[in-house]
Amino acid sequence: QVQLVESGGGLVQAGGSLRLSCAASGRTFSKHAMGWFRQHPGKERDLVAAISWSGVNRYYADFVKGRFTISKDNAKNTVYLQMNSLKPEDTAVYYCAAQRTYSASTYATRYNDYDYWGQGTQVTVSS
Repeated sequence: QVQLVESGGGLVQAGGSLRLSCAASGRTFSKHAMGWFRQHPGKERDLVAAISWSGVNRYYADFVKGRFTISKDNAKNTVYLQMNSLKPEDTAVYYCAAQRTYSASTYATRYNDYDYWGQGTQVTVSS
């Protein structure tokens, strides 16, 4: 089992920045690919960014490319999402997720491929 706890959400003006953190505990953190998802009210959960076990390969959804950066610190068992140039449409609940994997270089892009989830953190961007 892996437990994930997100933090860093809050209220920010458009154009501002936030950094989300996801602290993992339980089974070996470094053997999981990690992802950040977001969910708007009444909508499905969308993948925002993902990072492979090794940290070398990363994925970004088109709607955040050039603005968000995913990173991980295996020594701290933490994955981050740096969000810059925030827009009102980025307002959502953001979830951290972990995917069990034996591959150092891949990550999942589908919701159902992730095995563990955090409780979510609210990000609100005012116009």
